[in-house]
Amino acid sequence: MDNRLPITFILITVVLDSMGIGLIMPVMPALIREIHGGDLGNAAVWGGILATAFAVMQFLFGPVVGNLSDRFGRRPVLLIALLVMALDYLVMAVAGAIWLLFLGRIVGGITAATHSTASAYMADISKPEEKAANFGLIGAAFGVGFVLGPLVGGVLGGFGTRAPFYAAATLATLNLAFGYFVLPETVTDRIRRPFSWKRANPLGAFKNIGGLPGLGRLMVVTFIYAVAFFVYPAIWAYYGEARFGWGPGMIGASLAMFGIFIAIMQGVLIRPILRKIGERNAVLLGLGVDVVAFTALAFVTNGWIALALTPLTAVGSIAGPAMQGIMSRTASDDQQGELQGALTSINAIATIIAPLLMTQTFWYFTSGGDSSFPGAPFLLSAVLVAICIAIFHADRTNSQTKT
Repeated sequence: MDNRLPITFILITVVLDSMGIGLIMPVMPALIREIHGGDLGNAAVWGGILATAFAVMQFLFGPVVGNLSDRFGRRPVLLIALLVMALDYLVMAVAGAIWLLFLGRIVGGITAATHSTASAYMADISKPEEKAANFGLIGAAFGVGFVLGPLVGGVLGGFGTRAPFYAAATLATLNLAFGYFVLPETVTDRIRRPFSWKRANPLGAFKNIGGLPGLGRLMVVTFIYAVAFFVYPAIWAYYGEARFGWGPGMIGASLAMFGIFIAIMQGVLIRPILRKIGERNAVLLGLGVDVVAFTALAFVTNGWIALALTPLTAVGSIAGPAMQGIMSRTASDDQQGELQGALTSINAIATIIAPLLMTQTFWYFTSGGDSSFPGAPFLLSAVLVAICIAIFHADRTNSQTKT
């Protein structure tokens, strides 16, 4: 079977999922102040609350959606989610109160939980040795969405804070029509299994998947790393305005630049890197680069220098797909949806904690007048990634000792 069209649909779906995060970032400060009033610090706090609501839904529904796709197939789960996503963007477009914006983020979090199903589909059609590289394609698609979201939000934001959402609803509808015609089902009777609430709830999924050899420690690393990496979507708009005086257009452009380099790294360069140094060394390389990049962003005071650091920060993005490849090869074929659902929930827990942690850190260190330190959240992220390196290296050392 020619997989090119189905893979194209999967990658577009992931792009739209990640646009759900990036689309609102450039207009978030203005949108919240338009709806709710208050100053920039207050808008940052509300932005953290909305991002947390989005993440709570991903946490609760990641394993549910993953297990539903193991039972009923990837195709119906993905297509239904796109339909709901399109309707949700229309609701966000007309939201005139903070509670309606909050409701939109709740529904958006549920539809974005299909990231796990998209990853499971990619695992279904990949050979074991191809999984890490193909998960890199998923990461690249996320990077493209990270580009398009801020660009759409920044450019269309010039026509009003609602215009980006109408555009996103249109894109979701078009992708739904595309997927209806090109997406075959990959869940066969050989790997289909009954739906179980015991496995579908997040705690049950963690227990079942975490019991596989070596996955427990990798899941911990995945969680801490996700908290650290979320500093970008949580803080960048506020950090850029506070430190460099950037407006929505420049914030959108800088995020787009970041996403482009991530897409290049994960979509193209990750394959030769994996062939050259292997998955475990790729994880350590990515984590090490992130420590350097986060530390630099904490202290840089020139916006052009921050932009010049973008290629370095993108190199760190290889850590995620490499870890995902290691974990996917450990799980069996009929556990791929469950595994990806558990990983979605792990990332969701991180994004429940990270927006509040990072925005509150930003608020605390920017409320002191002359002692303002808007880069504090990036320094915190550097410390968290250093902890990831220690845990991951200890796991490899323990494995070699047992061998």
